[in-house]
Amino acid sequence: MLDDIKKTLWATADKLRANMDAAEYKHLVLGLIFLKYVSDTFAARRAELTTRFTDEADDYFLHECDAEMLADELEDRDYYREVNVFWVPEAARWDQLRAAAKQTDIGKRIDEALTVIEQENPKLKGILDKRYGRAQLPDGKLGELVDLVSTIGFGDDPGAARDVLGQVYEYFLGQFASAEGKKGGQFYTPASIVKTLVAVLAPHHGKVYDPCCGSGGMFVQSEKFIEAHGGKLGDVSIYGQESNPTTWRLAAMNLAIRGIDFNLGKEPADTFTRNQHPDLRADFILANPPFNISDWWHGSLEGDPRWRYGDPPQGNANYAWLQHMLHHLAPTGRAGIVLANGSMGSSQNNEGQIRAAMVEADVVEVTIALPGQLFFNTQIPACLWFLAKKKTARPGEVLFIDARKLGRMISRVQAELTDEIIDRIAATVAAWRGEEGEYADQPGYCRSVALAEIAEHGHVLTPGRYVGAEAVEDDDEAFADKMRSLTEKLGEQMARGAELDALIRQKLGVLGYAF
Repeated sequence: MLDDIKKTLWATADKLRANMDAAEYKHLVLGLIFLKYVSDTFAARRAELTTRFTDEADDYFLHECDAEMLADELEDRDYYREVNVFWVPEAARWDQLRAAAKQTDIGKRIDEALTVIEQENPKLKGILDKRYGRAQLPDGKLGELVDLVSTIGFGDDPGAARDVLGQVYEYFLGQFASAEGKKGGQFYTPASIVKTLVAVLAPHHGKVYDPCCGSGGMFVQSEKFIEAHGGKLGDVSIYGQESNPTTWRLAAMNLAIRGIDFNLGKEPADTFTRNQHPDLRADFILANPPFNISDWWHGSLEGDPRWRYGDPPQGNANYAWLQHMLHHLAPTGRAGIVLANGSMGSSQNNEGQIRAAMVEADVVEVTIALPGQLFFNTQIPACLWFLAKKKTARPGEVLFIDARKLGRMISRVQAELTDEIIDRIAATVAAWRGEEGEYADQPGYCRSVALAEIAEHGHVLTPGRYVGAEAVEDDDEAFADKMRSLTEKLGEQMARGAELDALIRQKLGVLGYAF
């Protein structure tokens, strides 16, 4: 049912988009979905309060309550904030906006609604993107979009409403990433990659940090993991940073709709030159930094204390990201980072020396080679790095996992890691750490390697170099049987080919062709 709603919404929204760029239209759609959600959850809480105020058996019962008194109580903001529901002023409530959907000033009204919601909810200050009054949509299209979003019903249960919204929101982010192509990848990491990072790191508690958080997907998956394992979201503190102003707002909205407390810094800013959390030491870091960015360097970064293992090359930020995250780990913290495959073996411009220093310092815990075609926006092969400030298990070893053949195609151009594969990878790492189960090397899939052997390979961390080939049958008789079968099949095919060749020659001879 929910999948049908999502697909119908996307098909209709995409049709309404007309000639507007997906990057622009994205904010219009997601902003309206947010507005509909906060209005629906407010209305649901209001209806609940109305019932409770008039129920003599309820703690909220109002004695000698008349209509005026009831109306006054329903306007008390504290009743809404105590259950983490946004206060929505009357002018911003969805029924008011829908009633005005066909008016020529609907864009201005939506902007005003967002402004008053921000004013009433300090957590949203400066977050909501007020661009509806100047949106370049054909006449009447914005009203149609309001009518479309009106079809989303978030129900009366705040928890269920938040889940529905989260799924619709995540679906739209993914669809927009696909529509935007390369640009979309700036704010969207495919869910299966995020799930893998979260499953391996298992962030149950403490401070969780993403220094290039995009739309906040890492945090959302962390929330789901915590809830699935019986924990409470309040057990973790969320810290993030994002340089793109519109994406920074998307992240804040994505977290706010789920009731997640967060600190994304005072403003959108570059992580390297305007670090918003300089004193943070996180228990878990999860990140998908942009691959191989070449324009990251600034003169102020010369001699930065983050470059403990060597100065990163000015033409590629990969090793700047790795060292930034190591710098921000707590003494027992762990990090999981998505990077281009080349980062595991590159020796250009000091990268080999930095990697060697990191390996010898024993801060590299696991590397995983991923299948191709996981991303919407790039065909560059990717990998996962897992770092540990101080290893609690297997010091002096690195675990290599080759998952390149484990992807499943979900469309002609898109692959994913299934939940079963993610569980297998997480279980492999947990067993290797001694947390659960027994670990054993598996040829072609995983191997634990001592630092001395890695040094012999020039500190290259590409899993395929270490895990070897998959085990094959070594039974001589089984091999002989297979070889005999293949030889017989080849003989049959060659004989059939000769027959077809003779038949073709015969037919051409009838037509007068000579050989």
